[in-house]
Amino acid sequence: MSTDGVTDGVADGDEPKLNLQSYLPYRMAVLSEVVAQGLARQHLNRFHIAIPEWRVLATLGAFSPLTAKAIGQHSRMHKTKVSRAVTALEARSLLRSEVSPHDRREINLWLSEEGQELYRQIVPLAHAYQAEIVAGIDPQDLETMTRTMEIIFQRADA
Repeated sequence: MSTDGVTDGVADGDEPKLNLQSYLPYRMAVLSEVVAQGLARQHLNRFHIAIPEWRVLATLGAFSPLTAKAIGQHSRMHKTKVSRAVTALEARSLLRSEVSPHDRREINLWLSEEGQELYRQIVPLAHAYQAEIVAGIDPQDLETMTRTMEIIFQRADA
């Protein structure tokens, strides 16, 4: 198996093709989606929360107050996804908003009392889900994975 994700299965004269099973960006994107869908299936669906809404809720739970733009920067979500998630959360009264006193063009967002309560209910479930999916993995391997992911993040974000 190639580590560059390109050379596997390339015959002389053929165009290079990606071997998606060894192409790290593809594998990481698929893994991210599988993990997020698993969290949704096991925990978020019962609260009628979609994955983008959870990401906004979690970001505001950790960093409030934020503008929608700042939520996108923290979560790396596209602005239209953030906007749709914010709209859905506002429709359920899970967010509060207020014009920024520093820049009247910006709207600061917080979790409402209902949003904070929902966040408090989901956080332990999210921790349990994480524990479930890493159960049986050697702690040193997890630490190595965490360090490696941080290195990749820094390089990809440069």
